[in-house]
Formats: sequence, C-alpha cells, structure tokens
Amino acid sequence: MKEETKSLYLAVFVSILIIFGVNHFFAPKTQLKTPQTEIKKIEAPVEIDLALQNNQEQPRDVHEILQDDASALIKTPSLDGRIRLKGARFDFLSLKKYKQTIEKNSPDVELLQPSGSAHPYFAEFGFLASDNLKLPVADSLWTLTNDSVLTPENPLTLEFDNGQGLKFSRNISIDEHYLITISQTVENNTSNEVVLYPYGRIYRDFESLSGGQSVVHEGITAVFDGRLKEFKLKDIKQTEPKTFEANQGWVGFSDRYWFAALILENQNQNVFKISKSSENAYQIDYRAAPLTISPNGANTQTVRFFAGAKEIKLLDAYTKKNHIQKFDLAIDFGWYYFLTKPFFYILDFLYKIIGNMGWAILLFAALLRAVMFPIANKSYDSMSKMRKIQPKVQEIQKKYQNDKILLQQKTMELYKKEKINPASGCLPMFIQIPIFFSLYKVLNIAIEIRHAPFIGWIKDLSAPDPLTISSWSHIPLPGILDIGVWPLLMGLTMWIQQKLNPAPTNKDQARMFAMMPFIFTLMLGHFASGLVIYWTLSNILSIMQQKAIMYKNGVK
Repeated sequence: MKEETKSLYLAVFVSILIIFGVNHFFAPKTQLKTPQTEIKKIEAPVEIDLALQNNQEQPRDVHEILQDDASALIKTPSLDGRIRLKGARFDFLSLKKYKQTIEKNSPDVELLQPSGSAHPYFAEFGFLASDNLKLPVADSLWTLTNDSVLTPENPLTLEFDNGQGLKFSRNISIDEHYLITISQTVENNTSNEVVLYPYGRIYRDFESLSGGQSVVHEGITAVFDGRLKEFKLKDIKQTEPKTFEANQGWVGFSDRYWFAALILENQNQNVFKISKSSENAYQIDYRAAPLTISPNGANTQTVRFFAGAKEIKLLDAYTKKNHIQKFDLAIDFGWYYFLTKPFFYILDFLYKIIGNMGWAILLFAALLRAVMFPIANKSYDSMSKMRKIQPKVQEIQKKYQNDKILLQQKTMELYKKEKINPASGCLPMFIQIPIFFSLYKVLNIAIEIRHAPFIGWIKDLSAPDPLTISSWSHIPLPGILDIGVWPLLMGLTMWIQQKLNPAPTNKDQARMFAMMPFIFTLMLGHFASGLVIYWTLSNILSIMQQKAIMYKNGVK
C-alpha cells in the first residue's frame, strides 16, 4: 500500500474517532471559570447512615406500597407525589407533563420510588448529634398540623416531639414547577445548650449502570462553590466515598432528562459526600454547619430540594431568581457550551413562531446556511475552479509522475496562475464541526425536543427514524444496516454533493472518498432523526449554492 494511501486511511479513522470521542473523552470538567476557593477533601466528624431500611425480601409494586403508610400528598401543575409521614420522606413523584413513551395512554414519568420497590429513589432530611439525643429517624412518625396536601398555595408543616424537651418543626413549600423549600426549626425547651448537624440525603438504587448515551453525562453532577464536578457512577468506589467541603452548592443524580438535587445556599462549613452502598445503590448527602440552640430558644436551617425535568429555561430562571449557582449546568451542554445553549434558545424561539419543532430545525438549518453563505460561496467558487482545471492538473501529473517535487511545484504554479486556493474548500467543513456537535447535543439534551413530532412517520425528533428498511421491506437486516428513510436521503444528498467536487486524482483516495457517503449514512442512521433532517436540508442547500456557482463559472 502506498504511503499516501496509508496516511489517508489513518486520517479518516482518526477523524471518525474525533467525531465520536470529543464530547465523551475531552469535555472539560469545569464549564466556566470562577475565582472561588479551591474545593478540599475532608473527613466528616459526624457520619450520615448509608443503610436503607428495607425488610421486604421481594420488591413490591410501587402503588401497593403507597397504600401502606400515612402520607401528605403533593399536587402541583407539574408534579404528583407524596411525603411519607414516617420519616417525613419524599419517596414518590411523577411528572405530569411527561409521558414514558409516545403512546396515547402512556403513564407519566415516575421519578422518585419508595423503599420496598424494585429500585428505591427517595430524599429525606433531619438532624445528627454527637451525643445521645433522641432525634427523628427514618421510622419516626411526624404529625401534620394543617391540610394534608402540599400545593404552591398551601405549604405544609410537620412536627415531631422527642419527649425530652426538643420539638422539631418542618415547614415545606413548593413552587408550581419542581423546587421544594424545607425549613427545619428546632425548639429547645431544656436548660442545656444543644448542638445539632442538619443533614439531607438522596438515596438511589439504579436499574442499570450503563450510563446511557456517551454523548450525555448521566451519573452525579454537582457545583461546589461555583465549580462544576461530574462523576460517573463506575468511578464511585464502595470503600472510598468522595467527600468535599464547600460554603454553598448543589449535588444531584442526573439522567438524560431528569434530575434530583440537594441545594444549599449562603451557608458555610457544608460537607457534601458521594457514596456507594451496594452494587447498584448510591447516596449523595450533605451535612450543614452546626446549628446551636440555646436553652428555651429556637433555631432554623433551610435547604432546597429539586426533583423534576431538566427544562433549560426553568433552570436558568432558578439561577437568576433563586440565586442557585450555575444551576443550568445540571444539563450537559458539552464542549461547545457557547454554541449549544444559544442554539437551543434559537430553536425554541423558532418553535414558538412555527409550532412544530421539525420545521423549526429546518428553518434553523436555512438560517445557518444564510449566515455561512459568504464563506461557503468562496469555498465553492474555489472548488468549481479546481474542477474546471482538472484536465490541466491530470496532464501535469502524467507528465511529472516520476518527480514528486517538480509535480508539486508545477501544480502549485497552476493554482497560483488560476488564482485558486485549494485549502479554502476545507473551511466550511471546519466550521460545520462545532455546529454539528452543538446541534447534536441540543437534540440529545433538550427535553423540549423529547417526543416532539414532525410530519409523516417521525413522531419523536430525539429518536432515530423508525421507518427502517426492515419495517417496509420485511427483509431482516443487522442493526447497523437497518436504517431509516431520512438517513438514506441524507446519504443520497451527500453523494450528490460529493459528485460536484473535483475528484481526487489518486485512485485509492478516490475510492475512499466514494465510500464516505455510505460510511456517514451508517453512522448517522441511528442518530436523532432531527439531526439527520437538519443535515439533509443543509446538504440540499449546499448543492443548490454549489450548482449556481458552477453555472456562473461555466463548469459542467
């Protein structure tokens, strides 16, 4: 094999690795730099119990478990759920605006799950003490002092008396979305000063530790004193919990579209810890600064708890109005944060005008082509001129095929004479790379695009094209070859576009480039259909622009 051919194959292979690896391997851990205090690992003097109290040998149905214990209901425009009065635990939430599938009668997405179910996922709050005080624990029964339904208009108050002079009161309020505020007050009716450590934890047993799609971080996400930290579940060791000290911050379990987090603001001496308790079970918790309650006095500690959907505009609003540091980074915007987030807002704006996300994506593609028109025009003009002088180039190659130095010299002289810059044809490609990655990210992270329909058979722009070759031909094909109609259209437009470009004179290179439309069709065949639709229209617009320039330059 010729040396230049080896280099070409290597370049193509490396390019493919870059396309699929850049977000997964090279995404920075910190999205934005802030001059905050360095995060330090510390040892917590008072530990939070990691064990899950669950005596059920076999998992039970969630809705059967919910009938067992007294509870306060949660009812908002966005959530249905409950607070179990035993332990005052948030152990069930369903998201009323989101369905599990695109089927008409699909149930709501269920986020939190009670102890005793197949995969418990709950949050609870309380106090720790370094001495032997009777404190409310997981089995302690709290008393409701008002209505039993938590709504945005109706906060709840829970009380617990330890019978030894300490009275615990918990005021719980919720907004119309997913943010819950918990204010814990302790009244000390004894003659001694009491020091307590407020704590909160989220416990989760995962159904699978696959981590989801590599392009989207799924695991544990945190911001400690303004610095973003992301943890993969496989990196959390059972014997080595990760412990951090921060004045303020948040930490939560992050899925592709859903999020549950503990949020501490405007405090100090907070200890955050991430632990693994069993093969698939993890816990995130905090221990806040000590709360000192003087004799016959009272003191209060407040924490926020988020459990819901990763709605970008909502998280931005929480960052601004509720002063939650960089809460938008709960969404994995990736390497091109500066493009990905604006792209979402542009798409959302277009969607509000048009009313269909698919058409919004097509209009977005057209607007991008308009912005890139001058650069692409120069590139296509150069390529059309190169195609026009292709016979002269082939003549030089044939004449100086045994003298590579002279061949290169004569070729460059021809380019200079014809006022052609061969490198200018690559510029649009380099510009397209961050655009491609950013739009790919948007279609994978934006819950606003989840289950968004287009026209025809496209019912979910965030999912691959369902009208695959096997579905309409009834020919069984391996998964990688069983691709949809839109990827086939995209491959066809890419092949047509390639035919408009000057063909490589090297036969091995020509064969390799001829394979590229098929390679990209297979690669993009199982990507989000919205991305493939964008790429197809972008190719069509490029073909139209390139044909017009070729006609202007007299190129056939």
